[in-house]
Amino acid sequence: MSQHVTHIVCPHCDAVNRIPADKPSKEAKCGRCHRTLFDGHPAEVTNEQLEKHIKSNEIPVVVDFWAPWCGPCRMMAPAYERAAGQLEPNARLLKLNTENEPDAAQRYSISSIPTLIMFRNGQVIDRMSGAMDERRLHQWIMSHAH
Repeated sequence: MSQHVTHIVCPHCDAVNRIPADKPSKEAKCGRCHRTLFDGHPAEVTNEQLEKHIKSNEIPVVVDFWAPWCGPCRMMAPAYERAAGQLEPNARLLKLNTENEPDAAQRYSISSIPTLIMFRNGQVIDRMSGAMDERRLHQWIMSHAH
């Protein structure tokens, strides 16, 4: 009899972890680096890390494509930070700096920032451009997280 597991990528070392369905994900620790898999903060990722999270996480992955010079990006950052704390372990929230990772921005046709893209099972399931307040951000993510 096999036990159902969920694959979760560690935001610290990028190891893929198998979390048993009966174990509270919020308390799960990485088998490689032993840090918590959900620390309540969006993980900053590179292009390579992004691809691993998109392909290997079995929960929705939300990516904030942003840049340090972008006023709306900076304005939305605190709401995105709080959303990570509220929505984990139902979704993984990531941040990708488009200035440092232009290839990722090009691959996902980012023409304005902030742009949020939600992935599930390696596929884009929705995208939104423009800053969102905390309530709207939470509603948008939860509408796809189940």
